[in-house]
Amino acid sequence: MGEGLFQPMHLLVLAFIALLVFGPKKLPELGKGLGQGIKALKEGLKDAPPEPAKDPTPAPSAEIKS
Repeated sequence: MGEGLFQPMHLLVLAFIALLVFGPKKLPELGKGLGQGIKALKEGLKDAPPEPAKDPTPAPSAEIKS
């Protein structure tokens, strides 16, 4: 048990459910849109500027004395 989430039988069941829910005409459009979204995400992550290095020393906190 727990040998993996994406076993062939699981993928077949998911594909069958998707076919029932969306229909055979809409399924290729959804796949194309999903592929374009993943491609845009990868390009966005590749083109994103690197995050600035964080200073390891914490900023001094202001203490309030009453």
